[in-house]
Amino acid sequence: MSFIGKDIKDININEKIRAKEVRLIDENGKQLGIFPTSEAVRLARERDLDLVEISPKAEPPVCKIMDFGKYKYQLAKKAQEAKKKQTVIQVKEIKLGLKIEQHDLAFKINHIRDFLSEGNKVKVVIMFKGREIFHVDMGEKLAQKIIDSIKDVGNLENRQKFDGRNIIMVFAPL
Repeated sequence: MSFIGKDIKDININEKIRAKEVRLIDENGKQLGIFPTSEAVRLARERDLDLVEISPKAEPPVCKIMDFGKYKYQLAKKAQEAKKKQTVIQVKEIKLGLKIEQHDLAFKINHIRDFLSEGNKVKVVIMFKGREIFHVDMGEKLAQKIIDSIKDVGNLENRQKFDGRNIIMVFAPL
């Protein structure tokens, strides 16, 4: 009873089924055989249920007798449950300069650790101002210090790269 990839509006029910004959399955899942469509619709109506086309591409199409309203409700519930289970991973950004003090660096590293422990990715940007651009080696040392201090909660997803006047690194949680 799955219509994966189909929109509820694309499912043919009762008189909307265009095939002359259908392979019929009753509400308990028992195969009844091949019936003319009009006869299958009549059987479904006698049981106060709907004839729903499950597999339209089969020869002849497979149809099932079921309560379509109840089925739509179950489908909506499944979609809602799937939406609840989705997790949205955000990318948090931390910017710091080359001349950052030790206490400030520790503070920023604690923020990075918090973001990673919450399951978010973290983009760390080390910015070079003015003539600091000539001291790329100091920026790389700072980047290595950050990598070493958070390797127990996250790992480097994208290696450090130079982008204009910045060194950019992306960390993912473990």
